[in-house]
Amino acid sequence: MIASPRPIYLTPEQYLAMEQKSQIKHEYIDGEVYAMAGASDAHVTISLNIASALRTHLRNSGCRVYIADMKARIKSLNRFYYPDVMVTYDERDKNRDNSKQFPCLIIEVLSDSTEAFDRGDKFIDYQQIETLTEYVLVNTKRPRIDAFRRNEEGLWLLQSYTVAESFELKSIGFTDTMDMMYEDVSFPEE
Repeated sequence: MIASPRPIYLTPEQYLAMEQKSQIKHEYIDGEVYAMAGASDAHVTISLNIASALRTHLRNSGCRVYIADMKARIKSLNRFYYPDVMVTYDERDKNRDNSKQFPCLIIEVLSDSTEAFDRGDKFIDYQQIETLTEYVLVNTKRPRIDAFRRNEEGLWLLQSYTVAESFELKSIGFTDTMDMMYEDVSFPEE
């Protein structure tokens, strides 16, 4: 998520050149860059669990799974974000080295500092990606996954998964258990 803006306007090309040399990651919103904060143990563990499972599931399918360091570009809005996990199978993304523009699935792992943005403005921005059919939010405080799916009419429908249920990522034909997603994660005491 976004921490603090830098007051200088950058073009997308200037941003990409700066980001290539930067030791910290920045998201880019309409010419302004925002430094990203570090992640918690639960956040990193959940991201790795799901990315590992998706990589195995999609091996030799032509789909690519990216975790944390690959940017999603929303060209129409002049935005670059770093999703926690992203999947693309679009041929147009094959030769894009620094970002992907045509993902079918984006997963964000929530934290206190990012949840409102991930559920709100970032989700609205992601909806501009024509190929995106599934946007998934994963809770780090308790077992809960919210999967938003674009239907044939272009409306986003929510399906929530909790506790010991299995969950499904329809965009890539993937089903697994909540236990897999939350393996090695300790939840805070209530």
